[in-house]
Amino acid sequence: MKMKMRMNWLVLLLFTIISCSKDSPAVEETEGETGKDNEYTTLSLVDSKATETTKALYANLWEVQQRGTMFGHHDDLIYGRNWYTEAGRSDIKDVVGDYPAVFSVDVAEIMDDRSGTSDLNDDRIRTIKEARSRGEVIIANMHINNPLTGGDSWDNSSNMVAKEILTDGSATQIKYLEWLDKLADFANNLKDNNGDLIPIIFRPFHEHTQTWSWWGRSATTQNEFIQLWKFTIDYLKNSKEVHNFIYAISPQLDQAGSKDSFLFRWPGDDYVDFIGMDSYHGTNTSAFSTNLRNLSLLSQEKMMPCGVTETGVEGIRYTDGTSIDDYWTSEIGVPLTGKEISMVVLWRNKYDPNQNGHHYFAPFEGEETSENFLDFYNMSHILFSEDLPDMYTMPSGITIE
Repeated sequence: MKMKMRMNWLVLLLFTIISCSKDSPAVEETEGETGKDNEYTTLSLVDSKATETTKALYANLWEVQQRGTMFGHHDDLIYGRNWYTEAGRSDIKDVVGDYPAVFSVDVAEIMDDRSGTSDLNDDRIRTIKEARSRGEVIIANMHINNPLTGGDSWDNSSNMVAKEILTDGSATQIKYLEWLDKLADFANNLKDNNGDLIPIIFRPFHEHTQTWSWWGRSATTQNEFIQLWKFTIDYLKNSKEVHNFIYAISPQLDQAGSKDSFLFRWPGDDYVDFIGMDSYHGTNTSAFSTNLRNLSLLSQEKMMPCGVTETGVEGIRYTDGTSIDDYWTSEIGVPLTGKEISMVVLWRNKYDPNQNGHHYFAPFEGEETSENFLDFYNMSHILFSEDLPDMYTMPSGITIE
């Protein structure tokens, strides 16, 4: 067992001692046969018919953030800086010898008009299954095209998209539902080695606090966004019987905000399972720390696990082009210390074998910050694949409603 693992259990023991000293209305204490108090935590899922493994994952997301933060990387298993669709490959594994604990993937090309032509959909399914076979966590966003204009997800030229989706029988609604049907077919046929459905943390309409997407704040009203969110979730779980999704909301906060910043266009506690945050704060460590603290506090108040669902600095360099040599420990590891945050997910490393640009957010073999990333990897509260407990078996002391 790695020294890191022994340190993680010490951290877990410390968090357990601290948490037992706090009063919480969501925890019930009963006296067991030994005369000692036993603690029980009750959490709620949006989908009351969620599969048992989905419930187990949700409970473990809550548990794991008491002991540390899982590291994740978008598209990490599909391609890297210098390789493309090589089974078993990972830029992160190339650097530290271990896979990320969280695999982030985009399901838009499975859903929309690109579904028949995408060259990566088979690899998306393959790598999701590979991540699940190692016990890793899968989270998915969707940069789906604009179903009204035919543009991409960044086409915010019309403020009628959500309105048309919500209009019964409209051509836009019919197309959008066809896209959801393909997502449901994907989810309902995504099975692990035991034949069980693979749970996915699904975060639709991410960064809705910003203006650039057709679902963003410049193209929708508050009511339209909330109704679009509810319409989508209700259709998936009720009409299409998708019961292996954990629903995550993920506003983007780059500058320091408050707890209320996370509640922008909040669709209601009964329509959210997981509180995410996309944060492209650069090296504004103070803002990141403030937002992490508020995210953790809101997580405890609402009894929902939370995490940083996107972050990073493109090229891991300052604006003058020099490398941020201590980025991983100083800008990510230290701010997460002592915060109850389940995950931190870095954005992708674009496949660019000729090194024509700097569109990468995590280290790869030979990258300048790799040595510091090794220090980050060895921080006791940062968890990678080999550090994970069994995320798909229900932990004791938690009930999911």
